[in-house]
Amino acid sequence: MPIKKDEPVIRTSPRPSDLNMSGNIFGGWILSQMDVAGGITAARRAGGRVATVAVEAMSFHKPIFVGDLISCYTEITRQGRTSISIKIDVVANRMGVEEDIKVTEGTFIFVAIDENSRPREIPTGQ
Repeated sequence: MPIKKDEPVIRTSPRPSDLNMSGNIFGGWILSQMDVAGGITAARRAGGRVATVAVEAMSFHKPIFVGDLISCYTEITRQGRTSISIKIDVVANRMGVEEDIKVTEGTFIFVAIDENSRPREIPTGQ
């Protein structure tokens, strides 16, 4: 089932245990959420298992706070024989703020893998 571009792949909310020493949400936490969202999109497109092989670009625009509702939106930007590039935009819905706030974005690259964790060709027509 393809993911609709206007629907988030995942929605989650950070917890106090996800704070860094500055009192904001730890960057590694949001990176892991983006990896999960990108992996879901890549696996659906590849028709099976995928592995993250690179994070090409990453930009943190605004801090994320406890209580924010985080939504990860994905878009396939490139597909090769075994790899898929996914653009991921993350927005926060913050209490007391009407508009969603773009907090981070990045491009993740995934490779389709077989049962032996070796690269495999992505089926055509997926």
